[in-house]
Amino acid sequence: MRDDDILLLNGNEIVEIFKGRERDIMNAVKAAYQTHAKGDSALPHSTFLRFPDKERDRIIALPAYLGGGFRTAGIKWISSFPGNLEKDMERASAVLILNSLENGRPKAMMESSVVSSSRTAASAALAADCLQGSQPLHSVGLIGCGLINYETFRFLFVSRPEIENVFIYDLSAERAEQFRRKCQQLSDKLNITIAESPDAVFQKASVTAFATTAVKPHIFDISACGPDSIILHTSLRDLSPEIILSADNIADDIDHICRAQTSVHLAEQQAGHRRFIRCSIGDIFNGDAPPRQGNKIAIFSPFGLGILDLAVGDLACTLAAEKNCGTVIQSFFPVPWTQR
Repeated sequence: MRDDDILLLNGNEIVEIFKGRERDIMNAVKAAYQTHAKGDSALPHSTFLRFPDKERDRIIALPAYLGGGFRTAGIKWISSFPGNLEKDMERASAVLILNSLENGRPKAMMESSVVSSSRTAASAALAADCLQGSQPLHSVGLIGCGLINYETFRFLFVSRPEIENVFIYDLSAERAEQFRRKCQQLSDKLNITIAESPDAVFQKASVTAFATTAVKPHIFDISACGPDSIILHTSLRDLSPEIILSADNIADDIDHICRAQTSVHLAEQQAGHRRFIRCSIGDIFNGDAPPRQGNKIAIFSPFGLGILDLAVGDLACTLAAEKNCGTVIQSFFPVPWTQR
């Protein structure tokens, strides 16, 4: 490609090139976390575009720079419209732009809901695998039966093939049953049970992943969880501040997680400090913090960092070049103004 060309990848192309690449995606996400924890990144706060009288709908801009072995910059523009599910449409849609650090020009544009769900799931699976340590993982709980938790389980099953029992819960019985059928396709050995309540999930699962569209806390008691349980709090607003303050808290970025009225942000407002957040997941990956602390329930709260989109988007470009897929838009930029 020339400097005035741009690579364009659509969603189906990314789905195809990511098949069987779960470990590559997890490695890219882990490397991004490690690079960020070492300070070789730039991560402005995400910008939330909201709409009058539409509390659940939003579009978010995530600009970022990622150094280390990546050396790339860019921005993800992602919308979340939960009402789309009732129209048989995906909740989220997104575009990712990657920029060259040599000349600043965009070098790739891609549909990014696949990139986004993959990096989110890989992040959660990596955290669960790390926090679980050498202990086998046989029982997993999934609260919220949508794309993100499906991808989270799919990635987790790749890293922990010993999983046998899956307990799922959703407000919609229809979604839960659809989700059960989809997960069952991953393996005949899986025992998948639709639970009647979150408590029923807590009682059975060693690792529980939240991926809901909740805008404020709705879980106020996790006493049914075992003392060594792990909660992947991907949707960020399910747990009460009191639960957060009682747990061993790990974030992806402490500054980012303490905003936008996440459960961790509400806990900070209540406590008046952030000392209840022990470390970042990157600190653990870099060996600067232990995976667990005492007998507390571990809660991983990932705000969702733009550096992960850059890392996985960069991988998509590499795989696209290997497979010779995508569309190169030639001469995307105009001739210099002095030559017009």
